[in-house]
Amino acid sequence: MKNTVVKYGLYALIAGFILFGLPFLFSMDVGFEYGEILGYSAMVLSLLFVYFGIKHYRDKENDGKVSFGKALLIGVLISVFAGIGVAIFDYLYTTQINPDFATEYLEQSLARMEKTMSAEEFKVKSTELTQQMKDYGCSGFMAMLMFVSVLIIGFIMSLISGLILQRKK
Repeated sequence: MKNTVVKYGLYALIAGFILFGLPFLFSMDVGFEYGEILGYSAMVLSLLFVYFGIKHYRDKENDGKVSFGKALLIGVLISVFAGIGVAIFDYLYTTQINPDFATEYLEQSLARMEKTMSAEEFKVKSTELTQQMKDYGCSGFMAMLMFVSVLIIGFIMSLISGLILQRKK
């Protein structure tokens, strides 16, 4: 099991790092809305290795059988690798590539909110959002948030993959 987790985990880590950074490697100037879509797509695509890792373990290492629990464990461990890849790129992005990300995100969010809210509601929500960005806008916290997001999605994909691939003889 260890070999499968490490092999497919490294594939997921590399895929997460590259896919999450793809728009920046090609100097694509994507807005925050499209950036979120691309980011979540990168997470899901890198987590496809969860399914393939469980399938490989079942078919090649365990005589065609795997319990749901073992499949879930393998999937979650592979997800940890994918989360590390995404978190590393996110940290590098917010510290080296675009250190002003948090400020830019806050400014765009406030501009969007101002267009859709009343003056009173905007004042309250903008104060809340500004405080949240002060409290949680550091690069380390944002990278940890990306890691946890990938882990949650990976857990869901592990559950689904485990249900599909479980086989007992």
